[in-house]
Amino acid sequence: MIIKSAEFVTSAVKPSQYPPAVLPEIAFAGRSNVGKSSLINTLVNRKRLVKTSSTPGRTQLINFFNINEEFSFVDIPGYGYAKVPPSVKKTWGPMIETYITTRKTIKGVVLIMDIRRIPRLEEMNMLDWLNHYDIPSVPVLTKSDKLSKTRQQKQLREITNTLSADKDNLILFSAKSRQGKDEVWDAVKKLIF
Repeated sequence: MIIKSAEFVTSAVKPSQYPPAVLPEIAFAGRSNVGKSSLINTLVNRKRLVKTSSTPGRTQLINFFNINEEFSFVDIPGYGYAKVPPSVKKTWGPMIETYITTRKTIKGVVLIMDIRRIPRLEEMNMLDWLNHYDIPSVPVLTKSDKLSKTRQQKQLREITNTLSADKDNLILFSAKSRQGKDEVWDAVKKLIF
């Protein structure tokens, strides 16, 4: 995919703050600190379109980005561990649920998981939830460069079993080596075009 433009549009908490529902949208979801921002930045060939942080839970709003004036990427807050007040964390669930269930232009969700961690209840719930609402998901396993090829395959088998998924549907990704970038784009393009 040739990226001609990638621009931040707005941050939102509720539907009245969303940009007009004109372009198709791909949302990026995942546990805090799985590499959502790095994945988006790698896809659009930008270093700092989406702010990255080593501190989990930095994304606290729904962030909209216009890509090529053709579609939008939407970065939603990470779930699970995050150093934020419980009152803030409590608002994330309803905020994300409202976005995913009411936004008519959403075409799919890239569900990001760290390949070094076995998916837990949150990931299972997210996949069930997306299935329930008929929203296609693209499971991506990030940080693949942190494991040897042998360990990658072992983790891939365990994650496949845990999710009851077809291993061919899981994309291994590394922001560092750019492994999987083309595969993620292929999956995203199928949802948009």
